[in-house]
Amino acid sequence: MRFSILFFLLLACLYVTLAQGSYEDCCLKYVRGLKKAARRMVTSYRRQETDGGCNIPAIVFSMKRGRLFCADPREKWVNELMLEVESKKNKKHMRGPKRLKG
Repeated sequence: MRFSILFFLLLACLYVTLAQGSYEDCCLKYVRGLKKAARRMVTSYRRQETDGGCNIPAIVFSMKRGRLFCADPREKWVNELMLEVESKKNKKHMRGPKRLKG
């Protein structure tokens, strides 16, 4: 009897731990739009696929101060912003590191 109660409590704790971790990095809703000033603050993005605890596809944008927001990948403005971010990365990469004169 004691073993079954202990086993049940252990399973309950594991379930709660796994359930909390599965939604930690998932988007649950989309933003509808973004102002131009906020668009300039976007530094990168990643794709969220529908697997595990994440039940909507999304593009997760990162801003300069670490803030994140989720957008619908089917929206035109989202795809345009993704292209802008890629363009910024390519320009930065082409310039290379700054060299100090010495």
